[in-house]
Amino acid sequence: MTQAPLVGVIMGSESDLPAMEACTAQLEELGVPYELVIASAHRAPAKVHEWASTAADRGLRVIVAAAGKAAHLGGVVASCTPLPIIGVPMKTSDLGGMDSLLSMVQMPSGVPVACVAINGARNAAIYATQVLGATMPEYRERVVALKRAMAEA
Repeated sequence: MTQAPLVGVIMGSESDLPAMEACTAQLEELGVPYELVIASAHRAPAKVHEWASTAADRGLRVIVAAAGKAAHLGGVVASCTPLPIIGVPMKTSDLGGMDSLLSMVQMPSGVPVACVAINGARNAAIYATQVLGATMPEYRERVVALKRAMAEA
């Protein structure tokens, strides 16, 4: 039997999948169950709203939202759920990802989105696991082990 997802990973475009593989691979390495969805805040707002507004009821505890250019996905998701959101700004061909980064970190007051580096998908997974670890000791221990292994490398 598979464990129910605790982390939701949402991205605005299928073109974000290669960069976000670092997130899903890290979640898998840490043994964190997740679900993945592709839905654009601009092209599929109803799908994003439905997914985000039901996330907590489905058992998710934290959401990673990746988007490029006018990167409103994290903020739109944050407006629909009480769960913590971690934004991953995607590198873009036009402005190198600065457009994504600035769109993500400039959320209006009351709609917080934590933000990692441009294409910082691995850090988003680690941070999501740390959020889980605040109330779930098994995930805290996995982060402790990861940091120990990094220090010994």
